[in-house]
Amino acid sequence: MSSLPASSLPARVRVSRLPLPIAPNVAAQVRRLLPGLELAHVTLAAAALAGGRVVGAAVWVEGTGHPGAAHQGIEAGWRGKGLEGALEQALQP
Repeated sequence: MSSLPASSLPARVRVSRLPLPIAPNVAAQVRRLLPGLELAHVTLAAAALAGGRVVGAAVWVEGTGHPGAAHQGIEAGWRGKGLEGALEQALQP
């Protein structure tokens, strides 16, 4: 995983681009935040981690017969703390 600058994130949070395929233990946490999303079609992924737990995830999905699309899921208690923008930035090539 490659970490991104944590400029305005809470002190204990880091956002990292995830290697693909997503590791099974991380994939389970991503599925919790993005239920129903088929991870087999993910071409880019990033996660926000706090205390070793995935509290936010963003993925770019292709290959489903539609143009690529970004999906993002963040735990309710972490919304509005800068994770949204940091995850979006992490998906940029």
